[in-house]
Amino acid sequence: MFKFIQIPFGYVLEFFYGFFHNYGIALILFSLAVKVILLPLSMKQKKSMMKTSRLQPKVKQIELACGDDKQKYQQEVNQLYKDEGVSMMGGCLWSLLPLLILFPLYNVIREPLQYLLHLTDSQVESVKAAFAAAKDIDVKKVDAYWQYAAAADMATYGKGIVENVKSINFNFLGINLGEQPSWKFWTMRSWSEFGGLLIPIVSGGLNYLAMFISQKTNDTVITDDKGNRDEAAAATVQTGKAMTFMMPLVSVVFGYIMPLGLSIYWIAQSILGIVQDYFLTKHYRKIYDAEDEIKRQKAAALAEENAEKERIRAAKRAANPDGITENTSKKKQQLRDRQERDAAAKEYEAKKRAEKGEPLPEPRTNPGGEENRPYARGRAYVADRYNGESEE
Repeated sequence: MFKFIQIPFGYVLEFFYGFFHNYGIALILFSLAVKVILLPLSMKQKKSMMKTSRLQPKVKQIELACGDDKQKYQQEVNQLYKDEGVSMMGGCLWSLLPLLILFPLYNVIREPLQYLLHLTDSQVESVKAAFAAAKDIDVKKVDAYWQYAAAADMATYGKGIVENVKSINFNFLGINLGEQPSWKFWTMRSWSEFGGLLIPIVSGGLNYLAMFISQKTNDTVITDDKGNRDEAAAATVQTGKAMTFMMPLVSVVFGYIMPLGLSIYWIAQSILGIVQDYFLTKHYRKIYDAEDEIKRQKAAALAEENAEKERIRAAKRAANPDGITENTSKKKQQLRDRQERDAAAKEYEAKKRAEKGEPLPEPRTNPGGEENRPYARGRAYVADRYNGESEE
């Protein structure tokens, strides 16, 4: 199924091997090439994971608001991620992509005769028969990784089958990368065996370190609405916790049941991943720091505005400690405004008349005759109109 990927992988690995004639260095360079090719996807993964962590304070607020209503909580969180352009599975999916590369790479590493020496299927079967005969075992009982031993000594096992093909050097730092390591340290007598024991452990340790650093750097961008570090939200982030422990364990287990070449690839991936994560974090932190600075400026402006309002309220309370206020209804206010306008108009008219030397108009008399009710009686008012005497 992975044939269309395995063949190019084999040629790339052969290309790097041709420079140094060292299988370990070829795997490290191949790992670097994979990192470069997957860099755009790694950037998407890093951005998605950091932004997901960044939204944790808002997710916490939704959780508190929804209470026990899990369905509403899930809907609100999904809507939040949709509005922010974050896929809930984005970080996990991109992190699983390197695992898909491991499957074809495993076959390339397991079958160096096909993918590094490019032998045909019939030639591989012939070499396998020669290998079984030399080991005095049944061909059907040859182990799954026999091609390493054959590829390391093609002068013996490929004699008369393959022409002008050189053997492959699997030695790296004094360790045979074509061997399966053993964890039984008490039976070891050479550095190659002891080094083989250490490589899967180093692979698992570096894998854990790479994922731990990535998780911590993702959590550093968690801030509240004011752009300040939210320690409480950062402490509750659970994204990637299971993967942080599962993947290193998988690399250790696989390291002891497969040739050491795969563990070398895994080690290189972890080291390069740490370096890549450092630079990607630095890149996206600049973007998120700029966003946080805008949040802090808005929060400072709002705090200043609220402080000014509180100062005005405090001044009013100090001027009126008893809290007694005048009637400030709309009609009362309109009446006061009208009276103030009338008074201002009269004052202005008096000033103009004074400038022209004209006398002021006579004050209006009381047509009704009652001092307190000036408009209660008209000019035709007769007090005894209805007592019968006035008609006579």
